[in-house]
Amino acid sequence: MSRKRQTLLAAGMLATSMGAQAQQDDKRIVVGTLNWTENIAVANMWKQVLEQAPYNYRVELSNVGKSVAFSGVASGDLDVSLETWLPATDADYVEPYEDDLEIHDVWYDGAGMGLVVPAYVDVDGIGELAERADEFAYQGEPTIVGIDPGSSISGFTEDAIERYQLPMRQLSSSEVAMMAALDDAYRREEPLVVTLWSPHWAFAEYDLKYLDDPQNIYGDEEAIHWFSRKGFAEDDPWLTAVLDAWRMDDDSLGSLMAGIEEAGDPVVGARQWIEANRALIDEWLAAGGAVN
Repeated sequence: MSRKRQTLLAAGMLATSMGAQAQQDDKRIVVGTLNWTENIAVANMWKQVLEQAPYNYRVELSNVGKSVAFSGVASGDLDVSLETWLPATDADYVEPYEDDLEIHDVWYDGAGMGLVVPAYVDVDGIGELAERADEFAYQGEPTIVGIDPGSSISGFTEDAIERYQLPMRQLSSSEVAMMAALDDAYRREEPLVVTLWSPHWAFAEYDLKYLDDPQNIYGDEEAIHWFSRKGFAEDDPWLTAVLDAWRMDDDSLGSLMAGIEEAGDPVVGARQWIEANRALIDEWLAAGGAVN
């Protein structure tokens, strides 16, 4: 091979390499995030992992309501969202957009929700609240302290109040306000009933129990999937493979959420968790090698 041809070939290879790197550096994804503890935790974890070299993504976290997460992904305004509970809880959110979004693999098994009380409360089932509602007064009225009114658990709780004939109201607020009420009652060892779900850091921080739900209003255990706009897997097969390989359990997700809560900052807490769990993250990232 002539020296001139060697020079041209080397220049072409360098240009190709630089072009590929520029394309990699320009990767941008918009993640629809929900204002829930576990969603904030995993969104911030993935943002930091993907923005590190050599991946060099630009990850935008867009805080949206639950319904907007699905409509935004379906319209392409959002690339991915990291949490949908199936087969039952989020079925009504998925159904209108099932032709315009893709449900991907499970990353957490055994998710659940219901009414929760501190373990020291001498009540074991939702039906018992009907006769003892006055014991669960909050702000002067028998109350179930809930979260935002647009959440699935809020709707299920309204059903529970009706079907169990509970002389109680649901006080819709936010997760932060609900947890503040729980913390205050717990420190005073007073009765309180809240809407809560697993996974959640509260179960590591407090001794809590779900109330039995013989009418199965809150459903059975479910799986948490991530989902994307149509065509995302073809546009980014590497990241799709990585997110499909992602798995967390009560220990790994619980420690991530607890670390963020202790740090008081999702960025700081997620960074510390990443440093302590690099081997686990590397397992997920290794799945992308199969598509390169």
